[in-house]
Amino acid sequence: MLPHEFWQQVYPPGSFQLEGRYNDRFPATLRDGRQILLPIRPFPDGKRALASLIINQASFAVQDAIAEGLAAELAPLGPEVIIGLPTLGLTVASAVARKLGHARYVPLGTSRKFWYDDDLSIPLSSITSPSHSKRLYVDPRMLPLLENSRVALVDDVTSSGVSMAAGIDLLAACGIEPVALGVAMLQTERWKSRLTAVGERWPVRMRAVFETPTLALQSDTTWKVSKDLDFGQGR
Repeated sequence: MLPHEFWQQVYPPGSFQLEGRYNDRFPATLRDGRQILLPIRPFPDGKRALASLIINQASFAVQDAIAEGLAAELAPLGPEVIIGLPTLGLTVASAVARKLGHARYVPLGTSRKFWYDDDLSIPLSSITSPSHSKRLYVDPRMLPLLENSRVALVDDVTSSGVSMAAGIDLLAACGIEPVALGVAMLQTERWKSRLTAVGERWPVRMRAVFETPTLALQSDTTWKVSKDLDFGQGR
Protein backbone atom coordinates (compact mmCIF):
# COMPACT_ATOMS: atom_id res chain seq x y z
CA MET A 1 0.00 0.00 0.00
CA LEU A 2 1.08 3.57 -0.63
CA PRO A 3 1.54 5.69 2.51
CA HIS A 4 -1.56 7.81 1.86
CA GLU A 5 -3.74 4.70 1.46
CA PHE A 6 -3.58 3.68 5.11
CA TRP A 7 -6.43 4.57 7.50
CA GLN A 8 -8.81 5.16 4.59
CA GLN A 9 -11.18 2.20 4.69
CA VAL A 10 -13.16 0.22 7.25
CA TYR A 11 -13.16 -3.45 6.25
CA PRO A 12 -15.79 -6.08 7.17
CA PRO A 13 -15.06 -8.48 10.04
CA GLY A 14 -12.59 -11.22 9.13
CA SER A 15 -11.12 -9.42 6.14
CA PHE A 16 -7.59 -9.96 7.48
CA GLN A 17 -6.23 -12.73 9.66
CA LEU A 18 -4.16 -12.03 12.77
CA GLU A 19 -1.35 -14.49 12.15
CA GLY A 20 1.43 -13.02 14.27
CA ARG A 21 3.70 -12.21 11.30
CA TYR A 22 3.32 -9.11 9.19
CA ASN A 23 5.05 -7.21 6.40
CA ASP A 24 4.33 -3.47 6.09
CA ARG A 25 0.87 -3.39 7.64
CA PHE A 26 -1.03 -4.50 10.73
CA PRO A 27 -4.78 -5.23 10.65
CA ALA A 28 -6.38 -3.67 13.72
CA THR A 29 -9.70 -5.15 14.78
CA LEU A 30 -12.36 -2.85 16.22
CA ARG A 31 -14.61 -3.97 19.07
CA ASP A 32 -17.41 -4.72 16.59
CA GLY A 33 -15.11 -6.95 14.50
CA ARG A 34 -14.50 -4.53 11.63
CA GLN A 35 -10.89 -3.87 10.69
CA ILE A 36 -8.60 -1.07 9.53
CA LEU A 37 -5.06 -1.36 8.16
CA LEU A 38 -2.27 0.44 10.04
CA PRO A 39 1.27 0.99 8.71
CA ILE A 40 4.12 -0.64 10.63
CA ARG A 41 6.65 1.99 11.68
CA PRO A 42 10.18 0.68 12.45
CA PHE A 43 12.21 2.47 15.10
CA PRO A 44 15.69 3.79 14.18
CA ASP A 45 17.40 0.57 15.32
CA GLY A 46 15.47 -1.32 12.63
CA LYS A 47 14.72 -4.20 15.01
CA ARG A 48 11.60 -2.88 16.67
CA ALA A 49 8.37 -1.40 15.38
CA LEU A 50 4.86 -0.29 16.25
CA ALA A 51 1.61 -0.05 14.31
CA SER A 52 0.82 3.61 13.72
CA LEU A 53 -2.42 5.60 13.76
CA ILE A 54 -2.51 9.26 12.68
CA ILE A 55 -6.16 10.04 13.14
CA ASN A 56 -6.24 13.38 11.33
CA GLN A 57 -4.95 11.66 8.18
CA ALA A 58 -7.70 9.04 8.33
CA SER A 59 -10.77 9.13 6.12
CA PHE A 60 -13.95 10.47 7.64
CA ALA A 61 -15.37 6.93 7.49
CA VAL A 62 -12.53 5.64 9.68
CA GLN A 63 -12.77 8.63 12.03
CA ASP A 64 -16.52 8.06 12.38
CA ALA A 65 -16.06 4.34 13.06
CA ILE A 66 -13.49 5.09 15.78
CA ALA A 67 -15.63 7.84 17.33
CA GLU A 68 -18.71 5.61 17.34
CA GLY A 69 -16.75 2.77 18.89
CA LEU A 70 -15.26 4.88 21.66
CA ALA A 71 -18.56 6.62 22.35
CA ALA A 72 -20.14 3.20 22.79
CA GLU A 73 -17.39 2.21 25.23
CA LEU A 74 -17.75 5.39 27.29
CA ALA A 75 -21.54 5.80 27.24
CA PRO A 76 -22.28 3.26 30.02
CA LEU A 77 -20.10 5.34 32.36
CA GLY A 78 -22.25 8.41 31.79
CA PRO A 79 -19.64 11.09 30.99
CA GLU A 80 -21.14 14.58 30.95
CA VAL A 81 -18.03 16.27 29.54
CA ILE A 82 -15.32 14.93 27.23
CA ILE A 83 -11.83 16.36 27.76
CA GLY A 84 -9.31 16.07 24.92
CA LEU A 85 -5.54 15.70 25.16
CA PRO A 86 -3.41 17.47 22.56
CA THR A 87 -2.69 17.18 19.83
CA LEU A 88 -4.44 14.39 17.95
CA GLY A 89 -6.53 13.49 20.95
CA LEU A 90 -8.51 16.65 20.24
CA THR A 91 -9.72 15.17 16.95
CA VAL A 92 -10.97 12.06 18.75
CA ALA A 93 -12.45 13.92 21.71
CA SER A 94 -14.45 16.31 19.55
CA ALA A 95 -15.91 13.48 17.48
CA VAL A 96 -16.72 11.34 20.52
CA ALA A 97 -18.48 14.26 22.23
CA ARG A 98 -20.64 14.71 19.14
CA LYS A 99 -21.49 10.99 19.03
CA LEU A 100 -22.55 11.18 22.68
CA GLY A 101 -24.86 14.08 21.90
CA HIS A 102 -22.82 16.70 23.74
CA ALA A 103 -22.91 20.34 22.66
CA ARG A 104 -19.16 20.83 23.17
CA TYR A 105 -15.99 19.35 24.58
CA VAL A 106 -13.07 20.77 26.58
CA PRO A 107 -9.62 20.75 24.96
CA LEU A 108 -6.42 20.77 26.98
CA GLY A 109 -3.52 22.54 25.29
CA THR A 110 0.23 23.05 25.06
CA SER A 111 0.12 26.70 24.03
CA ARG A 112 0.11 29.07 26.98
CA LYS A 113 -2.38 31.92 26.71
CA PHE A 114 -1.68 35.06 28.75
CA TRP A 115 -4.61 34.44 31.10
CA TYR A 116 -3.50 30.89 31.97
CA ASP A 117 -2.36 29.95 35.47
CA ASP A 118 1.03 28.23 35.57
CA ASP A 119 -0.10 26.33 38.66
CA LEU A 120 -2.64 24.63 36.39
CA SER A 121 -0.01 23.11 34.10
CA ILE A 122 2.43 20.21 34.14
CA PRO A 123 5.31 18.99 31.93
CA LEU A 124 4.32 16.94 28.88
CA SER A 125 6.32 14.80 26.46
CA SER A 126 5.51 12.20 23.82
CA ILE A 127 7.18 9.68 21.58
CA THR A 128 6.92 12.12 18.67
CA SER A 129 7.67 15.30 20.66
CA PRO A 130 10.12 14.35 23.44
CA SER A 131 11.02 17.89 24.47
CA HIS A 132 10.58 18.37 28.22
CA SER A 133 9.99 22.12 27.73
CA LYS A 134 6.42 21.49 26.55
CA ARG A 135 3.70 21.87 29.17
CA LEU A 136 0.08 20.78 29.36
CA TYR A 137 -2.46 23.46 30.29
CA VAL A 138 -6.13 23.69 31.12
CA ASP A 139 -7.89 26.96 30.35
CA PRO A 140 -9.06 28.23 33.78
CA ARG A 141 -12.20 29.60 32.12
CA MET A 142 -13.24 26.01 31.38
CA LEU A 143 -13.11 24.87 34.99
CA PRO A 144 -16.80 25.64 35.70
CA LEU A 145 -17.71 23.15 32.97
CA LEU A 146 -15.66 20.44 34.67
CA GLU A 147 -16.34 20.98 38.35
CA ASN A 148 -18.91 18.58 39.81
CA SER A 149 -19.27 16.86 36.42
CA ARG A 150 -18.61 13.33 35.27
CA VAL A 151 -15.73 13.74 32.84
CA ALA A 152 -13.85 11.40 30.51
CA LEU A 153 -10.27 12.10 29.43
CA VAL A 154 -9.68 11.18 25.78
CA ASP A 155 -6.58 10.78 23.58
CA ASP A 156 -5.91 9.23 20.20
CA VAL A 157 -3.28 6.69 21.32
CA THR A 158 -1.85 5.48 24.61
CA SER A 159 1.52 3.74 24.45
CA SER A 160 3.65 4.29 27.55
CA GLY A 161 0.84 6.12 29.34
CA VAL A 162 2.94 9.27 29.86
CA SER A 163 0.50 11.71 28.23
CA MET A 164 -2.57 10.14 29.83
CA ALA A 165 -0.89 10.22 33.24
CA ALA A 166 -0.05 13.89 32.69
CA GLY A 167 -3.70 14.60 31.93
CA ILE A 168 -4.80 12.79 35.09
CA ASP A 169 -2.29 14.76 37.18
CA LEU A 170 -3.36 18.07 35.65
CA LEU A 171 -7.02 17.40 36.32
CA ALA A 172 -6.18 16.32 39.87
CA ALA A 173 -4.55 19.73 40.39
CA CYS A 174 -7.94 21.17 39.43
CA GLY A 175 -9.79 18.93 41.87
CA ILE A 176 -11.25 16.82 39.05
CA GLU A 177 -11.14 13.03 38.70
CA PRO A 178 -12.25 11.43 35.41
CA VAL A 179 -14.78 8.62 35.61
CA ALA A 180 -13.16 7.11 32.49
CA LEU A 181 -10.16 7.30 30.19
CA GLY A 182 -10.65 6.70 26.47
CA VAL A 183 -8.42 6.21 23.44
CA ALA A 184 -8.80 5.05 19.88
CA MET A 185 -5.79 2.70 20.16
CA LEU A 186 -4.00 1.03 23.03
CA GLN A 187 -0.49 0.64 21.64
CA THR A 188 1.26 -2.20 23.51
CA GLU A 189 0.64 -2.82 27.23
CA ARG A 190 3.33 -0.56 28.67
CA TRP A 191 0.74 2.05 29.65
CA LYS A 192 -0.64 -0.19 32.39
CA SER A 193 2.37 0.12 34.69
CA ARG A 194 2.57 3.90 34.23
CA LEU A 195 -1.09 4.44 35.07
CA THR A 196 -0.93 1.98 37.96
CA ALA A 197 1.85 4.13 39.42
CA VAL A 198 -0.58 7.07 39.36
CA GLY A 199 -3.32 4.96 40.94
CA GLU A 200 -4.52 1.38 40.71
CA ARG A 201 -7.98 2.54 39.66
CA TRP A 202 -6.78 4.03 36.37
CA PRO A 203 -6.03 0.96 34.24
CA VAL A 204 -9.52 -0.41 34.91
CA ARG A 205 -11.06 2.91 33.84
CA MET A 206 -9.39 2.73 30.42
CA ARG A 207 -11.60 2.17 27.37
CA ALA A 208 -10.39 1.72 23.78
CA VAL A 209 -11.63 0.87 20.31
CA PHE A 210 -8.76 -1.48 19.45
CA GLU A 211 -5.33 -2.66 20.59
CA THR A 212 -1.99 -3.23 18.84
CA PRO A 213 1.11 -5.12 20.00
CA THR A 214 4.81 -4.42 19.98
CA LEU A 215 6.59 -5.91 16.97
CA ALA A 216 10.06 -7.41 16.54
CA LEU A 217 11.95 -7.96 13.29
CA GLN A 218 11.71 -11.58 12.17
CA SER A 219 13.39 -11.32 8.77
CA ASP A 220 14.35 -8.58 6.32
CA THR A 221 10.67 -7.92 5.54
CA THR A 222 8.67 -9.67 8.26
CA TRP A 223 7.63 -8.59 11.75
CA LYS A 224 6.33 -10.73 14.58
CA VAL A 225 4.36 -9.92 17.69
CA SER A 226 6.42 -9.42 20.84
CA LYS A 227 5.52 -8.30 24.35
CA ASP A 228 9.08 -8.00 25.60
CA LEU A 229 10.38 -4.86 23.89
CA ASP A 230 10.97 -1.59 25.73
CA PHE A 231 10.49 1.44 23.51
CA GLY A 232 11.46 3.95 26.15
CA GLN A 233 9.70 7.31 26.21
CA GLY A 234 6.25 7.27 24.65
CA ARG A 235 2.80 8.77 24.86
